[in-house]
Amino acid sequence: MRVLILFFITLFTFAEEYFPSDDWDTASAQNVGLDQSKIDELFRMTFEDQATMSAVLIKDGYIVQEQYADGFDQDSYGTSWSTAKSYYAALIGISLDRGEIESLDDPVSKYVESYRNNEKENITIRQILNMTSGLEFPSHEHEMMFLEADHVKYAEKVGVENPPGEVFQYNNVNSMMIGEILKGATGKTAKVLLDERVFSQIGLENYTAWEDSAGNTMTYCCLDMSARDYSKFGLLFNRDGRWGDKQIISKDYVDESLQLYWGSTPDMGWSHSDTRGYSLQWWISKYDDDAKIYNTSGKFGQFIFIDKERDIVFTRITKYRPSKGDVQDWGALGSLRFLGSIKRALVVSRFLMDLGLIKLDNGSVSTPYTTADGESKEFYENYVKIVDRMADLEKDG
Repeated sequence: MRVLILFFITLFTFAEEYFPSDDWDTASAQNVGLDQSKIDELFRMTFEDQATMSAVLIKDGYIVQEQYADGFDQDSYGTSWSTAKSYYAALIGISLDRGEIESLDDPVSKYVESYRNNEKENITIRQILNMTSGLEFPSHEHEMMFLEADHVKYAEKVGVENPPGEVFQYNNVNSMMIGEILKGATGKTAKVLLDERVFSQIGLENYTAWEDSAGNTMTYCCLDMSARDYSKFGLLFNRDGRWGDKQIISKDYVDESLQLYWGSTPDMGWSHSDTRGYSLQWWISKYDDDAKIYNTSGKFGQFIFIDKERDIVFTRITKYRPSKGDVQDWGALGSLRFLGSIKRALVVSRFLMDLGLIKLDNGSVSTPYTTADGESKEFYENYVKIVDRMADLEKDG
C-alpha cells in the first residue's frame, strides 16, 4: 500500500512540474518557499557590479525575480562567451544517446581525420571535454584563435605538450574540436544540431549562434540570446535533460556532467579556484553537504548557475550590444591578430571604437564583442558570497 501511495505522489509531482512555453509564468518568493530578503541580497550583490545587464532567478520553473540595467530589458541579447561550451558539449551527450558516438572514451581520431596517425591519435572525447587532453597551452591561452579567419584550421595545428588525462588546462582548442567530433559522428554542423536537437525542443527561437569566416561553428564560445533564454538551458539540466514529456538529453549524461571530476586548486591561478571544480564543460562552484551548485561560465562574467536539489536557476549576463549578422568578419580589425595578444588587441580595438573609426552596428565589423562597460569586477570579487547566497535562498525554519 505504501509503495502504491509513493507511486501516485511521484506521478502527481511529475504531472505538475512546470516548463515555460512562449510565455514564462511568474511566482512569488513566498509561493515557492524562498525568502524574499535573501533574494534581494542576491540581486543587490549582482547589480553592485555596473557591468551587469540582466539577472533572472528561476524556482520550480517559474520566474521569481528578474532585473535589468537601464536601457536593457527581457528581450536584450547578451553574449555567452565560454558559457556556450556547456551547450555544445550537451550535443555530444545527445549523440551518445543516439548511438552516433559509442563512448566518451572513444579516441577523437575515430571521428576526426586530423587526429589520426600522429601524437593526438589517443586523445579521448572525455579528455577533450574535461580539459585534460594535454594539448599545447601557451601564455596567450589560445584566445588568439578568436581573431583567426578559420578557427578549426588553427585548432588542428595545436600539438601535444602533456600526457592526455593528467593535467587540467582550460584550453579553448579543446572546445573548438567539439564541432569536428560532431561533424564526424553525424555529418552535420554543431550549429544545425544545436537548433534541431536542443533549441527547437525547448521553444528557443531567438538567438544567434556564431560561425567563423570559414563557416565553422564557434563551439568554444559565442551564443547570443536573452537572459530568460539562457535560463531555459539551465532548467533543462536541472530537470535531468527532460523538457515536458521529451527526454532531450539522457539523465545519465546529465549526471556524468554534473559531478566533481576535476577539482581545481589555488595554484591554477583561477579566481576562487580552491572552491571550484570542472566536468564535461561545466564548472562546479560549490560542492559540499550544504549544496551543490554547478554553472556555465563565460568571459567577463556570463553565468548560468543551477541548484538541482532545489530546482533553482540563476542567470547573470553582462552588458552587450550585438553587431549585425552571425558570421564573424573582423574587417579592418583583422590586422590586430599580429599584436600577438588578445588583451592588446582589445585595448586597440576599443580605442579605435572610442574614436569612431570602427563601428559594430554598421556591418563593417561583425563579431561578438564586449565593451568596457560589460567587463565584470565586483561580481568576481563577491563570487563566493553570491554562490553561498544562492545556496541559501529558502525560508529559515
